[in-house]
Order: sequence, then C-alpha cells, then structure tokens
Amino acid sequence: MTSVLEIAANAVMTVSIVLAGRNNVHSWWLGIVGCGLFAVLFYDSHLYADVTLQGFFIVTCVIGWWRWLRGSTGAPLPITHAQPRALIWMGSLGLAATAIYGLLLQAYTSAYAPFLDSGVLMFSVIAQLLLMGRRLQTWQFWLLVNTIAVPLYASRGLYLTSVLYGAYWFNALASWFFWRRKMREAALQSPA
Repeated sequence: MTSVLEIAANAVMTVSIVLAGRNNVHSWWLGIVGCGLFAVLFYDSHLYADVTLQGFFIVTCVIGWWRWLRGSTGAPLPITHAQPRALIWMGSLGLAATAIYGLLLQAYTSAYAPFLDSGVLMFSVIAQLLLMGRRLQTWQFWLLVNTIAVPLYASRGLYLTSVLYGAYWFNALASWFFWRRKMREAALQSPA
C-alpha cells in the first residue's frame, strides 16, 4: 500500500523535477523539501545508498539554487555543454564508485540490491553535479538513473515511486531537447 509519505515525497519531487526540466530556479527549494521526505521513505525501505543520496541532494540543492541565480559572475548561469574529457572521467569514476560502494553495502548492511542501489546513488551524484552547472548532459545521466531506478523501486513495493521515475525518464528526455533548444536560442541572441 502506498504511504502518505511516499505520496508527499513524490508530489513535491515531481514539481521540482518538471521545473528543473523547464530551466526554472524554483526547482531547487522544492528539491530540498522533497529530498528530506525521500530520505525518510528510503530509510524505512532499507535503501541506504538512496538515503545518503538524499542528503547529498539537499546540500547540492542549496548550492545549485545559488549558482543558477548568481553563476560565477553574479549573473544567472547559462546552459552549456560539459567537456567530453570530463564526461569520460565522471562516467569512469561513477562505475568504480558503484562497485566499491556496492561491495561495502553488501558486506556491512542489510541493503537490498546493493549494486543497483549504488548505481542509482553514484550516477545521480554525477547528474546532479551536471545539473548544478546547467550542463546539457545532465539529462543523459538522469535517463540512465531512471532506467535503473524504475525496476529497483518496484521490486521494493514502492510502486508509485517506480511509476513516477518512469515518468521522470520521459521528462529527462523532453528536458534534454528543451535545454538544447534553449542553448541554441541563447547562442543566436548573443552578440557575435
């Protein structure tokens, strides 16, 4: 049965995620509230890597909120591409960290599906860092995370969360195209 906590966490995060996809700064403060709710939900479901992830998200939501408003020069941060070398480095580090953290969870906790749970954690961290910097490739990483998360959450009986992560998959795809269009529009409007 879906709990009130699961419904509330998903309602707040759905609004936050949709606003992020629309490049709206209000997604950040809603993310703080939603992540707090999800931390409690995942703790109750023995998905400890996801609890850790929610703490990380709360901190990065504060930083992301500031960066999107002020950037590095006091002006709002524009949407840009991440460097290919950085993406390769981040992806490699994500795979290694997934394996290491998965082994730790397997050895020292009662975690369910420790490697999948760790993959959601590590690649969400990468996606969040890219989102904080308004990097277009954030959406590719969110597509990967959502692909792993849907069956993981369904297997724990978090059916509403699983269905919404399926919807988030489509939101990430639509957001990827939306952000690409916004980048092109900004490039056409900037003085040559």
